[in-house]
Amino acid sequence: QVQLVESGGGSVQAGGSLRLSCAASAYNYRSFCMAWFRQAPGKEREGVANIDPSVITNYADSVKGRFTISRDNAKNTLYLQMNSLKPEDTAMYYCAARFGTCSALRQWAFGYWGQGTQVTVSS
Repeated sequence: QVQLVESGGGSVQAGGSLRLSCAASAYNYRSFCMAWFRQAPGKEREGVANIDPSVITNYADSVKGRFTISRDNAKNTLYLQMNSLKPEDTAMYYCAARFGTCSALRQWAFGYWGQGTQVTVSS
């Protein structure tokens, strides 16, 4: 069983930055593909970025150049550095995991989920 706990959300003005963290309880964390998703009110959950065991990363077009996903395998922790935030980045952000390499950045590809952390960006 893998448990994921997100932290680091909050309220920030447009142009600001936040760093999200996701602490994972997994014996072989380094073997997991890890990802960030987000869901705004009234919208479907969408993939933001993923990082596979080989540290290959993938980003949604909407966040490329602004967000950076990273992982610290010694701490079993996933990060999302978010810069140049926009009001449209406002959403609940979720950490997700799947064993092995990453495939599609879609909900169905991930079997483990955290409870989420809220990010609100004001204009």
